[in-house]
Amino acid sequence: MMVASGHLSPARLDPTGEIETVTLCSLAPDPRWRRPMLLDRELIVLATSGHGYAEVDFRPLPCRPGTLLRVRPGQVLRCALPDLDATVIRWHPEALHGLDVAADDGPAWFQLAGEDEDAVINEVSQLTVDARRHRDTPAGRSLLRHQLSVLLLRLSMLPNADWRPSRPEEVTYHRFRREVEIGFSHSRRVEDYADRLGCSVRTLTRACLAVTGRSAKQVLDERVALQAGRLLAATDEPIAQIGRQLGFTEPTNFGRFFTREVGVSPGSFRAARDQRGPGPMVRPRTPVDARTDSHQG
Repeated sequence: MMVASGHLSPARLDPTGEIETVTLCSLAPDPRWRRPMLLDRELIVLATSGHGYAEVDFRPLPCRPGTLLRVRPGQVLRCALPDLDATVIRWHPEALHGLDVAADDGPAWFQLAGEDEDAVINEVSQLTVDARRHRDTPAGRSLLRHQLSVLLLRLSMLPNADWRPSRPEEVTYHRFRREVEIGFSHSRRVEDYADRLGCSVRTLTRACLAVTGRSAKQVLDERVALQAGRLLAATDEPIAQIGRQLGFTEPTNFGRFFTREVGVSPGSFRAARDQRGPGPMVRPRTPVDARTDSHQG
């Protein structure tokens, strides 16, 4: 059974709701998705019809019926093709408070098939029905929390979804990435992160080179450039203000940094956003993507 995503309307969008189901098209900031949207909630996106691309942090991900996406708060999402539709489950992180589920487990991209596809579609279908019928009662809200918990546990058991770093270099790299997520807007000095992790700059650089082929400084700068690209593409904040948010006291320094990392100036990057029609956006040349990596089934 495929989810009847067209049965929901934008009126179901409720900024106060903990867990809700909406359609992909109802999320669009404008009819043609000319710009991506900066997310403030967790999303599970299940493609239900059509073929196309969903762009998460400027990376085009192929989608067809049965494609599953996990998109995180702070990332940017854009789906330009009108013949692609999906059911979207979105929630505030506190919706799962007290439940024994790791919200970060599970792949960022997965093509469902076979029994996995049947099981996930059934879970999403039932959650969609119950969100429409019961979300305004205490029992209904509790039901939705447990249904979402079951769905996330099921996603955590998909092939490759339970990958964990094993080599010492992988463990160090992922610890570094977690610290970078916390502190990239305050410090772009690898020495500061080495101090927090109780290791040397050489250890961090060796770990990053082993896992990514890039130095610790490159990984850090790429994360800053990704955040700058998100804000330039999805908001109308002044460029100088974006630079200040990311720790650049002088707009010229921010401009030089962004141009070096991405290949175009901040102004050119922002101007291009409104000129893009349907189809994949131009992705910054920085290869880093925050949060989890994608897994293919």
